[in-house]
Amino acid sequence: MDIVRIICAIILPPLGTFLEVGLSRQFWLNVLLTLLGYIPGIVHAVYIIARR
Repeated sequence: MDIVRIICAIILPPLGTFLEVGLSRQFWLNVLLTLLGYIPGIVHAVYIIARR
């Protein structure tokens, strides 16, 4: 299941984060990072998924 989440995180970083943590602070941080730059959003999403 983590592979699916990581693929979602690469395609759409907030989706991968949402699948892992729901509507938490980490999700909103990822939305902000993705709006500021696509790469920081991907890095944060993969970090969140790999951490758990």
